Amino acid sequence: MRQKLSDAMKDAMRNKEQRRLATVRLILAAIKERDIAARAPGKDQIADDEILQVLAKMLKQREESVKIYSDAGREDLAAQEREEMDVIRTFMPVQMSEDEVREAASAAISETGAAGMKDMGKVIGVLKERFPGQMDFGKASGIVKSLLG
Repeated sequence: MRQKLSDAMKDAMRNKEQRRLATVRLILAAIKERDIAARAPGKDQIADDEILQVLAKMLKQREESVKIYSDAGREDLAAQEREEMDVIRTFMPVQMSEDEVREAASAAISETGAAGMKDMGKVIGVLKERFPGQMDFGKASGIVKSLLG
């Protein structure tokens, strides 16, 4: 994953794609920050699944920014955020459809033996472990709630 990001940065420099270059640099900076925060003996870098979590968080931040900018009538800034979102998405795995999320949630519920809302954390934990970056966990939690409720 790191190599893919590094290659993308070099390509963006060669092709003079300023927005892509800036966004990839932001991604690498966020990963470096997470590396430093997670530093432990024998572990210098976060794993690819944690990188996917960083990317998902960056996407969510930009979605919120787009809404704020659109509401404020700043379509120029909203468009810039959308461009960044497009770049970030190129490094993420394909998102699961709602039906696939529902199927995965049902399997996780069966597997954990979840019986009610108090077990929701266990189910979401299993989903986050198995499908990092592949589903929107905000929407997934709504699906899990409906299945448990």
